[in-house]
Amino acid sequence: MNNNLIKKHAKSFYWASIFLPKPIFKKCSYLYNFCRTLDDIVDDKNDIETKKINFLKFKKNFENKNFKDPIIKEMWSIIYSEKISTKIVYDLFDGVETDLVNKLSIKSKKDLLVYSYRVAGTVGLMMSKILKVENKEALKGAIDLGIAMQLTNIARDVFEDNARNRKYICTKFSSIKDTIKEADIFYQKSFNSISVIPLRTRFSVIVARRIYKKIGDYILKHKDIESYEKAGKIYVPIISKINETFLSIFDFIKLLFIKKISYDNYDNHNILAQEINLNERV
Repeated sequence: MNNNLIKKHAKSFYWASIFLPKPIFKKCSYLYNFCRTLDDIVDDKNDIETKKINFLKFKKNFENKNFKDPIIKEMWSIIYSEKISTKIVYDLFDGVETDLVNKLSIKSKKDLLVYSYRVAGTVGLMMSKILKVENKEALKGAIDLGIAMQLTNIARDVFEDNARNRKYICTKFSSIKDTIKEADIFYQKSFNSISVIPLRTRFSVIVARRIYKKIGDYILKHKDIESYEKAGKIYVPIISKINETFLSIFDFIKLLFIKKISYDNYDNHNILAQEINLNERV
């Protein structure tokens, strides 16, 4: 596994991963490599039919446990070691397959949340398994953090996605702001769940949450769609990452005083429940 893939393609996650013990980081790298492979299949320049063929080939190799492919071998190793339900992995496949169309247009909140769960909530859930989280309420919070990050991605990549004929939200700055506002709800709901992550890995998640949430703040600095488009892809600068890492210390201390998780994002999870049985996943 080439850990430089995370450094190259996931700068915010790589920054946060610095605070992980090496064995945990290694397993997280396996998961990232698997997800990155799926993303690359969907985002490459091949025509849609070739993408579908490549996707189905990779999925079949996964199902058949073709360990000649090191990415699949690594993924199955963490499925076994962390007792990850394959239902979660197939949810991820379903989410990626959503993008394998000539033109995608998501028109409802339910479809947006289901898509975000499939492509990112699943990753948050699997990451939590790697971090040895067992509390089911906390695992629901991990799903929320994954969804929050995906909604941030969608708000950031509106024009990039439109160029690929993918319309997750309207190309209006009001829609972008609404999506960031929705993401903030999921960030907020995910916070208390971090308190059950073991201490040696907890800080990394706190940092990742803060830095990714900060992307939304930088988007909102643009007051209209023209300014937003002109800015290009928005990243959190190094000085801001350092600042958010420092502020994460206070989050870490605050979480030490949380003794019981009171999960309260049922409205959104009830929307997801129309299509996904989360109790079977956690």
